[in-house]
Amino acid sequence: MAGEAVRLLEDFGRRYAVAVRLAPLPFVAAIALLRPSGENLGATALVLAVAVAWTCGQAWYLRRRDGLPVALDAAVLCCLCLSVFWTDAVADRNTGWLRLLVIFAVVTWQWHTAPLPGLTAALVCGGSMLAAFAVAGLKLSGSEMWVPAMAALSRLVWVLISRAARRADRLTAEAELARRESAVAEAVRAEERELANSLHDTAATTLLMVGTGQVPPDADWLAPQARRDLDRLSATGDDRDQADLVELLRADLDASHLSVELDAPPELSLPFDVAGAIAGAAQEALNNVRRHAGTDRALVRLHGDPRELRVEIVDEGKGFAVTGQLPAARRGLRESVHGRMARAGGTATITSAEGSGTVVRLDWRAP
Repeated sequence: MAGEAVRLLEDFGRRYAVAVRLAPLPFVAAIALLRPSGENLGATALVLAVAVAWTCGQAWYLRRRDGLPVALDAAVLCCLCLSVFWTDAVADRNTGWLRLLVIFAVVTWQWHTAPLPGLTAALVCGGSMLAAFAVAGLKLSGSEMWVPAMAALSRLVWVLISRAARRADRLTAEAELARRESAVAEAVRAEERELANSLHDTAATTLLMVGTGQVPPDADWLAPQARRDLDRLSATGDDRDQADLVELLRADLDASHLSVELDAPPELSLPFDVAGAIAGAAQEALNNVRRHAGTDRALVRLHGDPRELRVEIVDEGKGFAVTGQLPAARRGLRESVHGRMARAGGTATITSAEGSGTVVRLDWRAP
């Protein structure tokens, strides 16, 4: 199947062939009517009128459809060349306008026909013109003999341009395939990243606390927490359009096992992916409070609207020294907080110092 470059080139070939066939007609008409003697002027004018009408009709069909068959075009031009016996064009030295008609025709045929019919028609038409002129008594010169060569050169140039167009289409198709494969690979990596973050924030954290003895295996909240973790993992890839950020934050507060004060509006609807990313980052911030801050109290503030918002997670725990570059081991902060917010089009800022508590700010603005 032809690509975009080939289709554009084919359309250009037809349009340019029309322009090249029509543009010389005023000059051809002037040449045809200035040279004949008085007794041959009427016949010449009639042949010229037929030539102009045919050329315009062929151009009209070529511009709007595939054009009339090239064999029919060649046959009409051959008949026009035979008119030299009626108009006495050889005696009047008035064959130049016919030669121009044939040259422009055989050259432009190569731009909108297949090679075999285009070159065959050029040879037949050019040969018929030469034969008619020779029989009528014209001493042939180099200009008449060059007609088939002009057609061959035109075809050669068109073949080279067509090859370049096909190569451009092939390169475009390869680039598009590579782009799609890259997009699919990036989507897979993003899904794997999100799944890894969800595992880190939910089941992995719960299992780590049990495995390290931070909580007893028979703790009352452990089974409900495991169910919530599974529900959270099952929700990964949800295709909903909108989600209530406040509802997601409340669900995370219930699972944090902290005494958390929530300062938020009754509801705040956001695109599902954005709401999930912000809620996930907030949940990881609360997980860090529980694991590292040395306090069981926190404050979550949400203010803003669907166009711009800020979530703050504040604790008065022991804090830590914030450095510019997060270490590789701090996956929770690097991926579950900063990474999540960056992929959602937002930012995360952490303010903390040893002994001064921690403030995690999650900012998002609609694009």
